[in-house]
Amino acid sequence: MINNKIQKSVRTSYQNLQHQLDNFVPRRAQNYLVAEITKTLCGEYHKSNRMLVAEAGTGIGKSLSYLMAAIPVAVINNHKLVISTATVALQEQLIHKDLPLYRRITDTEFSFILAKGRQRYCCAEKLSAASGNDNLQLAIFDDKPSTRDIELLKRLYRAFADKKWDGDRDSWPKPIDDRIWKLISSDKHSCNNSLPAHRDCPFQKARAELDKADVIVANHSLVMADAGLGGGVILPEPENTIFIFDEAHHLPQVARDHSSAAASLKGAASWLEKLNQSVTKFTSLTDERRVSRFRNELQDSVQQLIPTLSQLSGRFDAALFEDNIYRFENGELPSWLEEEAKTLKALSQKGAQAVAKIAELISERVKEGELANRLAEPALAELSFYIQRMENLAQVWNLMAQVTNEKSAPLARWLEISDENNADFIVNVSPLEVGWELDRQIWSRCIGAVLTSATMRALNSFRFFCRQAGISDKPEEGVRFLALASPFDYQNQAELYIPKIACEPQAPQFSDVLTEQLPKHIREGKANLVLFSSYWQMNKVAEALSTEFVKNGWGLQIQGKESRSEILKKHKSLVDKNKTSILFGTGSFSEGLDLPGPLLENLIITKIPFAVPTSPVEQAHAEYIESRGGNPFMQIAVPEASKKLIQAVGRLLRKEQDSGKVTILDRRLVTKRYGSALLDSLPPFKRVIE
Repeated sequence: MINNKIQKSVRTSYQNLQHQLDNFVPRRAQNYLVAEITKTLCGEYHKSNRMLVAEAGTGIGKSLSYLMAAIPVAVINNHKLVISTATVALQEQLIHKDLPLYRRITDTEFSFILAKGRQRYCCAEKLSAASGNDNLQLAIFDDKPSTRDIELLKRLYRAFADKKWDGDRDSWPKPIDDRIWKLISSDKHSCNNSLPAHRDCPFQKARAELDKADVIVANHSLVMADAGLGGGVILPEPENTIFIFDEAHHLPQVARDHSSAAASLKGAASWLEKLNQSVTKFTSLTDERRVSRFRNELQDSVQQLIPTLSQLSGRFDAALFEDNIYRFENGELPSWLEEEAKTLKALSQKGAQAVAKIAELISERVKEGELANRLAEPALAELSFYIQRMENLAQVWNLMAQVTNEKSAPLARWLEISDENNADFIVNVSPLEVGWELDRQIWSRCIGAVLTSATMRALNSFRFFCRQAGISDKPEEGVRFLALASPFDYQNQAELYIPKIACEPQAPQFSDVLTEQLPKHIREGKANLVLFSSYWQMNKVAEALSTEFVKNGWGLQIQGKESRSEILKKHKSLVDKNKTSILFGTGSFSEGLDLPGPLLENLIITKIPFAVPTSPVEQAHAEYIESRGGNPFMQIAVPEASKKLIQAVGRLLRKEQDSGKVTILDRRLVTKRYGSALLDSLPPFKRVIE
């Protein structure tokens, strides 16, 4: 129940908010949301199931609402509060804007911190090895590194050694390619807090600060990673935590990604061969009597895995693949592959356990003073690569060997021809439904949870989201549902324009049509955001238009060319000078991007953001729905596109005084039957349709 201290704190913060914000306008929806979150988390509606699912339109102020309600409940009851987002932009908004503002208006003392996954930080030992300082550089590369790769690694190492870089991937001024970053990122195996050299590493420093904070801002991926480890490993234990999931409509997809796995056949055989050659080197650092069993188990499993995986790649016919993919219908494997999967599951699990045990024995000798750090740490860093790969290989074949339960959705299973080696195949496995995992790992364990977003409903119902997220919508279960409309005057503040164009997005010439059309819809002297559904199309159009934009004196910033903060900094600088600024972005720029007032007055959406229909997971999900008599396009594609489109148009009006124009260059909104349903789900802009 709500106690007087919580009530007083909530009331005080809301009263003080009026004095902190210029042109503050009291909003009934915001008041209501604060009250409902407080009541839910205090058990007013249900003693044990303290959950609220709230769709809150743009402009309501949902982030301040959940801060004003949840922080007093958590702090006064000695609980931790984890706020999870889907985008970096919202994390930055919370850390740099909303939480500092709330701290000024509340009488509740609290501390907050931004939490990042271990893999957002470099491992100092890996970085040293990869840059060549420990003569291990070539050993950790799958392919020979380019001169550019080596130079980047050396720059990273020098900056870190000179304390000019803190080892955080996001603080490096330019994007670091995934292929390079995975060589130096921290992981649970190489980052060993028991070793003196690792106690001062970037992740361990960050992790130590997490334990002290009352409020932790994280992302969905980190929450799911911690849940997968059992909870309480990276983040606080769920049993003492209140969770706020903002941008919650992303959570089911993130949960699915964390339950998926992929591994190559010949590629795996190649690194297993390297591991086989290095086993003696690793075990020589341990006690012979204790390690002999694990060495034998590792060598036995590896020496069986290598030929089995190599021969398996010869059993598949690439001619049967469509667009380099072969999907097993209904997730069913041929009987011979079922048997192979069982064998590979047993062998890879045996190998994963053995290699982890060898690393553990090396660490024990260091702690006992029997082995020098300078000998152990390079070996442990190299071993960590093999442990990660062995665990992933075991996960893939565990899922491939899993028997389908008739009462649940099957797993999506497919093969993919490797981009790096046409004679190699990548084995992929993904679940279709993960709601039961979310319930088991989080909902049934946490103190309480609030899930919110501007787009929680599909076709005016929460049912689609509830099924995805494992949340019961039965009244007796006690989950609260709210749908709060935005306070903006859309009719008078913004216009939705759908022009006539030569073709629809499926046409092969659509990129050329975009190149011709976009300059006509750019507003000179204003801030423009153009949203694409693919990097490929965005870059193609950018390349075609860059000369014309420069000639016109227009500034163009392209997502991925520089860090987000650099792009937005340049954008603001141009807008402040009343120059034409154009941002080109894809999906992640469609939400979480806060560009109020003059920072965005013209939004162009190139096409309806339908999910890629060729995705094997989406194909498998559609197949499953069809098998149960459903319509996958209407049950999956249209609701998902609707949510993404609402998020995209939500970039335009961020404050009540904002105004501007949305142009959508996709005639399917007019020509297709589902178009009217998508249009009707959008805010009530003034419409101009040619």
